[in-house]
Amino acid sequence: MHLTFLGTGDAFGSGGRFNTCFLLDTGDERALIDCGASSMIALKRAGIDPNDIGTILVTHLHADHFGGLPFFILDAQFNAKRRRPLVLAGPLGFAARLRQAMEVMFPGSSRTTQKFDLSVMELDDGKDVTIGGLSVRPAEVHHDGDAPYLAYRVTAKGRTIAYSGDTPWTDRLIEVSRDADLFICEAYFRRKAVPSHLDLATLERHLPDITARRLVLTHMSADLLGQLDTVDCETAYDGLTIAL
Repeated sequence: MHLTFLGTGDAFGSGGRFNTCFLLDTGDERALIDCGASSMIALKRAGIDPNDIGTILVTHLHADHFGGLPFFILDAQFNAKRRRPLVLAGPLGFAARLRQAMEVMFPGSSRTTQKFDLSVMELDDGKDVTIGGLSVRPAEVHHDGDAPYLAYRVTAKGRTIAYSGDTPWTDRLIEVSRDADLFICEAYFRRKAVPSHLDLATLERHLPDITARRLVLTHMSADLLGQLDTVDCETAYDGLTIAL
């Protein structure tokens, strides 16, 4: 099983990185975790056929994490001539926000009948679900506003990947990442604490509580990207592939 970081950037393209998009390849199934606005470019630059993607898990409804979905769906309909089913899963309110995004970006597109089976699922905090051969446990975290924000624990073929999504520190991250083979965690600033993101200094204070076998940082701002030579943790970059 492999995890490829197609996009590791923040909302502002810091460091010239693509928006958040991770490709999980189990050998039997390919899935995306998040699909930020630039994800179609990242997929095609990496030579990934979008038709190979059967499942897309979305952590929250900000454009740098789900804004690529209207492009993905229209490409499937009109360019890639998709026929295989596609499952999209995200937090409560996901279906309505996806329709709104499609109408803003491509008016009329949300009312187009797809030539493939498109399913949109909304996931509940702590409720396990099996999607496309993946065992998925969502955990509600915090970000900003009143919409739900999710971290994920995804298991397939005896391997577990945990992902924080965007959140300041919460002890739920201990639960989400417990004994995971890989914990992908945001670290936005180096030391500056902000209400909606996790900074590296805060994460470092909690590292004794993290029992994941491997920790990789992502969603780094220009501030942290400019100080990577001071960071002891492993950091992601666009194109990094990890075998699990």
